[in-house]
Amino acid sequence: MAYRKARSRRIPYTGRAVTESPRLHTNRQTVSLSFETSLIQSCMRLEAPDELVLDYTRSMMGLLLLGPAPRSVLMIGLGGGSMLKYLHRHVPEADLTAVEINPGVIDLRDDFHIPPDSERLRIVCADGAQFVAQPPRSYDLILVDGFTGDGLPDALCSKRFYTHCRQALTPRGLLVANVQADTDATRQILKRLDQAFEGGMITIESTEGGNEIAFAGSHTTFSQALAGFEACWAGLPAVHRETLAACSTRLQGALIKMRRPPPR
Repeated sequence: MAYRKARSRRIPYTGRAVTESPRLHTNRQTVSLSFETSLIQSCMRLEAPDELVLDYTRSMMGLLLLGPAPRSVLMIGLGGGSMLKYLHRHVPEADLTAVEINPGVIDLRDDFHIPPDSERLRIVCADGAQFVAQPPRSYDLILVDGFTGDGLPDALCSKRFYTHCRQALTPRGLLVANVQADTDATRQILKRLDQAFEGGMITIESTEGGNEIAFAGSHTTFSQALAGFEACWAGLPAVHRETLAACSTRLQGALIKMRRPPPR
């Protein structure tokens, strides 16, 4: 396997300083992304660039079982663009905005076969926390996957950030966040998220370990998702059923276990 650091170029943005240089790893079958550690942040199969390779990305895409396909999507953290490419190809009605703070990551978009900017897709080099605090519009879906080599930045897991995310969502909108699994920090992060969404949250763990996926929205969204889960699954296109086969049972179980709000 060979790797190289991303070339440097100037892209104007405001926000937290970025010092990490992403590394591109290539072999005959895959292209993957990491930072200064050996932890793989993103992976793409050369034979199927739009396929979701890592289980945590497939788990995050479980959002398709929780309501109608999103028409407006904000992604905070680009990485190798796996979820961006999947949505671009398989949810053609979705308008997609990806916000990435590290210009070196954006430099690698061609290596990961990320489509060029267009009327329905754009990549913005900016601080995701600042962007969502003053969003240009509301979103049906916000995906948060903004890890660095040191983990999840504080700015992307504060109660203030999650409150801003909730305010940026449409009434039936969803926040889907990737956090590290089973640590004291994770429990604090999930507590903040739960508070920001007033208990409207479920979580599932990736089968590959190391990732907890949180889904946050209104209680109505989750109760309707549970009531219509089987019908939603039956109506999904084959490509989504194949992608979500491994996480669907976990997601349905989380919906069943979700604590309900007290009657008013």
